[in-house]
Amino acid sequence: MVIGYICTITSVTAQQNQVFVFLHKRADLPAMPKEQVDRMMEGHMANINQLAREGKLVAAGPFEGGGGIFIFNSNSIETVKEWLATDPGVKAERWRVELQPFYVRVGKVALVNEPYEMVTYSFVRFIPNITKFNIQELPEIFLKHDNYLKQLNRTGNVVGEGIFGDTEGGVLIMKGDVQSSVFDADPAVQEGLLQLETKKLFVAKGAFGEK
Repeated sequence: MVIGYICTITSVTAQQNQVFVFLHKRADLPAMPKEQVDRMMEGHMANINQLAREGKLVAAGPFEGGGGIFIFNSNSIETVKEWLATDPGVKAERWRVELQPFYVRVGKVALVNEPYEMVTYSFVRFIPNITKFNIQELPEIFLKHDNYLKQLNRTGNVVGEGIFGDTEGGVLIMKGDVQSSVFDADPAVQEGLLQLETKKLFVAKGAFGEK
């Protein structure tokens, strides 16, 4: 039943060709002298610019409150792990790193050349809550979820949307401040089959093909 659902929603994108990386803020981050943190973050930013120049990194941005994302131009998790190893902050375990194969369905993730304008978007992650008690309902409810996302896209406020591999959910990126009631109205959220994480994302304007 789950596989049928995944095949349905990935049909919009024939092939996964990017890897989405979450840099999760660590609550247990060890104390470090400010000078050392500053040097590490300078190296972190320099490495971001280098990976972008090499055509490996196509989008990056921090979350309000800490952490952030990378989107890499590769379909290989192992290759991206190697690229991440050049980041001083990653090597120092500044964040908890999570990698997911990424299937873009709305927008087109692309590198924005300098000079660029940083903008703030509402970032929503959908996390599946699949159990033996609700698995039979997945195809019907997730089809309603998919249709709900299409309705949101027609408002013109969605700049990016995509899913991760297998049953790992996906992300939605929208312009401006979006009321929580917008996402609470999602049928899959109402049924408890999807949980939400919402944050503010700072990213270069045009990173998702938006004007």
